[in-house]
Amino acid sequence: MFELKDANMIYDMDKEEKVYAMRGMNITFPDKGLVGIIGPSGSGKSTLMYTMSTLKKLTSGDVLYNGKSLMSISDSEKQHLRRYEFGFVFQRHYLINYMTALDNATVASTIPVNEAKEKAEKLLLEIGLKKRELHHKPTKLSGGQRQRVAIARAMMNDPKVLFADEPTASLDHENAFLVMDRLKEYSKDRLVLVITHDTSIIQDADMIVKIWDGAITEVSTKGA
Repeated sequence: MFELKDANMIYDMDKEEKVYAMRGMNITFPDKGLVGIIGPSGSGKSTLMYTMSTLKKLTSGDVLYNGKSLMSISDSEKQHLRRYEFGFVFQRHYLINYMTALDNATVASTIPVNEAKEKAEKLLLEIGLKKRELHHKPTKLSGGQRQRVAIARAMMNDPKVLFADEPTASLDHENAFLVMDRLKEYSKDRLVLVITHDTSIIQDADMIVKIWDGAITEVSTKGA
């Protein structure tokens, strides 16, 4: 599904000392499964996610999605991918404060409103929100509860690829594993990429990619 070819992302291009967020990355990702991407802060994990999802453009090299270069597609094609084929869970929740948890989960849905609310309720309950909390606004929810709403929102349109940047960072261990169980289930038919510092939550990953200083240092697959 995704293939990176000599992918580089360089910041401070106009300065003598350039900063490599991605350095000569070459890797092919599977069409489905749970992929864990680990490494210390500043290693390039988030930049990798942003370039694969068209939110940032590589300095050089290429990212292929289903055999097509993401470097050459139009802005409208990128928007279509992000709306219909990609889902996102960011480190910040980006919830709308005047909307309930349920409405936040459905805000970007592409299906009829009644169907969307029914689906969102099911998703939110599955990942640990209580029924009474569905109608709470973000200010009445804990950080962990807000994160669960963001995860449900990302899954609403059944994206083929789910990008999750530290999706369990604000959750306690019990709820972190609950969320990861749901993401693992989701990954049976789709690709889920999880960026994390916590190796314990990706023990069941089908593939683990280790990144250090902008470069891929190790790739391991389940059963290999």
